[in-house]
Amino acid sequence: MNPAYVAFQNEHRIAAGDLPEVARAAKQLLDRHTDAAVLVFNGRTSALVDIDFRGSIDDVLARLPMPALPLDEEPAEPAAPRGPGRPKLGVVAREITLLPRHWDWLAQQKGGASVAIRKLVDEARRSSGDRDRTRSAQDAAYRFMTTMAGNRPHYEEAIRALFAHDRRRFTTLIADWPADIRDHAVSLAYTDQAD
Repeated sequence: MNPAYVAFQNEHRIAAGDLPEVARAAKQLLDRHTDAAVLVFNGRTSALVDIDFRGSIDDVLARLPMPALPLDEEPAEPAAPRGPGRPKLGVVAREITLLPRHWDWLAQQKGGASVAIRKLVDEARRSSGDRDRTRSAQDAAYRFMTTMAGNRPHYEEAIRALFAHDRRRFTTLIADWPADIRDHAVSLAYTDQAD
């Protein structure tokens, strides 16, 4: 499993873990080497995290962005008057738009429209789960590689191998890249897959 956040200085991974831990390590490095450049990535998506490193470590930590929610968690709704749904169970009423034939079909389902929709969503999540995880892993590896290795030898061929699901070719093409970049790209691309 990849860490929540990871920081690189040039081609070297300098920290991995939760955001305060990574920010602290990056700030300490920047205080020692004022001309250094540090990039901090979200460990799940490889999105760059914008951190303001001015001031003391406490100043930096106080300005950290809020961490991203896990994939299966939704942001909390602002307090609102109680309406339909079962908030204590996590059921929240929201609006969806369907064609009349969809509403007709839902009305005929055992348990009603809400139960039928929940079953359809759960089934879709089960049936496409592996494909969705693979695509997310590829996208994260692609974003990281584009930022950290876009000018490395075999970059374009490695991207093609990544999206072609050709792990052997992918790892062969990036074998000569700096170890920290290569290893992180592989861990992103193949997090949930066995060798």
